[in-house]
Amino acid sequence: MNIQINNCSKKIKGTTVLQNITLELSGATVYGLQGPNGSGKTMLMRLISGLIRPTSGSITIDGKTLGRDFDFPPSMGLLLENPEFLSEYTGVINLKMLANIQGRIGQEEICQALLKVGLSPEDKRKYRKYSLGMKQRLGIAAAIMERPDLILLDEPTNSLDEKGTEQICELIRAECHRGALIVLASHDSKVIERVADEIYVVNSGCVQRKI
Repeated sequence: MNIQINNCSKKIKGTTVLQNITLELSGATVYGLQGPNGSGKTMLMRLISGLIRPTSGSITIDGKTLGRDFDFPPSMGLLLENPEFLSEYTGVINLKMLANIQGRIGQEEICQALLKVGLSPEDKRKYRKYSLGMKQRLGIAAAIMERPDLILLDEPTNSLDEKGTEQICELIRAECHRGALIVLASHDSKVIERVADEIYVVNSGCVQRKI
C-alpha cells in the first residue's frame, strides 16, 4: 500500500487544525506521530481514515483519490481514543457483529485476534464489566482482526500496564512484518521510539519528520 498526502489542510469553524501536510507512507512500515494533546495527531489520523475530508489538498491511496474514488481506505483497521462497543455483549460477540459487516473472517480469526491482544475468547463477561485496559485491548483486536493493509492506532497503550504495553508493541511490529502500513500516535515517547521506523512530530497542525 502507498499513501500520498498532497499539501492537505483542514479548517474547522475557521480554525486551521492541519496545515499544508505532504507525506508519503508505504507498507510494511510503522510511522510514529508525536506531539502534545491538541497538536493535530488525531485529526491527521481521521484525515487518513476518511472520517474527515481536507479543506484543501488531496489524499491518494495506491493511485486512487480518497473521497472521490472511495469514501474510506478499502482495507483499514482503526483505533481511535476510547473505543466503544455494545455493553450487553461479550467481546467475542461484539467482534462477530463487526466482522459480519464485511464478511471476510470467521470465528477462528476473531479468536486469534483476541489472543494476540491478551484476551480470552472464552471470557463470558459482558463488555460493561470490562476494565479500561480490557476495553482498550478489544479495540485493538477489532482493528487487526481482518488483517488490514492499513492500521491506524491512536494511543493504543492507554490504560495498559507495562506488560500490556510490551505485548501491544510486539503485536504492532508483527503486523508490520506481515506487511501492514501502520500509523501510531502516542504521548508515550518510549512506545514510539521502540516500534516506529519513522517518527514525525505534530505541532499546531504542522508535521515535521524527526531526525
